[in-house]
Amino acid sequence: MLDARVSEHDQRFELLADLGAMVAGEVELDELLATFAARVARALGADRATLWLIDGATGEIRSQVATLPELRELRVPPGHGVVGHVAATGDLVNIRDAAEDPRWAGQIAEQIGYPTTSILTAPIERRGQIRGVLQVLNKRDGAFTLRDEEFARTLAEQIGRALDYTTLRGADAERGLSLRGRFNHVIGTSPAMAAVYEMIVRAAQTDATVLLHGETGTGKGLLARAIHVNSGRRDAPFVHVDCTTLPEALVESELFGHERGAYTGADARVVGKVEAAHGGTLFLDEIGELPLLLQSKLLRFVQERQFERVGGRETLTADVRLVVATNRDLAAMAEAGQFRSDLYFRLRVVEIEIPPLRARGADDIADLAAHFVGQLARRYRKGPLQLAPATRPALIAYPWPGNVRELENTIERAVVLATDATIDVKDLRLEPRRAPASAGAGDSMLGLPVAPAPATVSLPADLSLAEAERRYAVAVLEREHGNQSAAARALGISRNKLARLLR
Repeated sequence: MLDARVSEHDQRFELLADLGAMVAGEVELDELLATFAARVARALGADRATLWLIDGATGEIRSQVATLPELRELRVPPGHGVVGHVAATGDLVNIRDAAEDPRWAGQIAEQIGYPTTSILTAPIERRGQIRGVLQVLNKRDGAFTLRDEEFARTLAEQIGRALDYTTLRGADAERGLSLRGRFNHVIGTSPAMAAVYEMIVRAAQTDATVLLHGETGTGKGLLARAIHVNSGRRDAPFVHVDCTTLPEALVESELFGHERGAYTGADARVVGKVEAAHGGTLFLDEIGELPLLLQSKLLRFVQERQFERVGGRETLTADVRLVVATNRDLAAMAEAGQFRSDLYFRLRVVEIEIPPLRARGADDIADLAAHFVGQLARRYRKGPLQLAPATRPALIAYPWPGNVRELENTIERAVVLATDATIDVKDLRLEPRRAPASAGAGDSMLGLPVAPAPATVSLPADLSLAEAERRYAVAVLEREHGNQSAAARALGISRNKLARLLR
């Protein structure tokens, strides 16, 4: 009996300790809540647990997915049943016999065909507002105890805190929550993003190679991780390689590793990123920057999952799922001889186009801005901050050539410099000189993020792609009076990449 109590205590302690880590991943919210509900049921020695959330728009109480195999989702009207009572009053309810309690909604039990006896239901509150309800059903060894009630209260309090770090948004002055995206930490409910989410879900269920294409700053890295953590490889490594930061002379060693003595200074065997990702996912960001010489070796790995370390003779294998990303037009690069066409076709098994922020609509921009305000206010310990109503039209009208990354940087600057609880339009310091992104055919041709083209730039038709990019970068640099940081921001690329273009 003592061992059982210790085991139960350990499960409860681990659940509270793991809660932060569970909400940190970019997992699909349905899966996150289902996994969490299963852990709650085990920790309380019960058959089932359900995490009910209040829809801030309708007041309806919804199970976003719980340990309910019979139904995908349940919806309860405000005030209906035990769940509705707890959501309305904020009381904790412990029922020994559901059939004897007038608040029990028996028709729901009939709908799912699940007989219920004991019920423990606790409100989930945050900053004085009820966000949802935690309900646990059928204690296996009798009725729920006072100790169970105490743990349920503690757990519900921690869930309320944890929800602040998901894409489920709760306003301080309003009950309930609003959903801002299908994947945790990936904000956006526009039709353009819904199509992306659907592709990610389908891709995650397989080991197929995925090519993410989109402008700089659109969140390709976040979506690559979402593919990984929603796949069967979620518990294995996710290895991120930024091809723009790899020194050209060391790219092969970085990817495939090297043996001792392979070159001057190689005094020990080093495992490369490919080996480090064994069993998991290898994410090659900005694949278009990979030197041609390395593309042939990567092609072999993509085809056969085989490679050799630099200076080694042994053929090695690695079981990895490959996700790559680029802001370049790889098809045009392949046609120009700057990217291997056979590698390109191997990489685009599943191709997902990530829309620029300007194409995602007003609600996505406003939701992202509000999310960043809350997130960054916590990071910099600024206390509650909010955007003034006048900022919404200003944020929506701005073209955001740097996409989500530029929006986040803009909000971060405003939060850091904020002197009161409201961020106004002037605090955003939006740059009116930036032109709308419908501007140049040259941008899409080059695969560069759209930036305001200098009026004097002209690109002859007979230029190579590399030379055209270089001249375009030089023209933007001249317009920025030689300021490389400003030019890189205007182009939506890193300073390292700008330096390579200028060379």
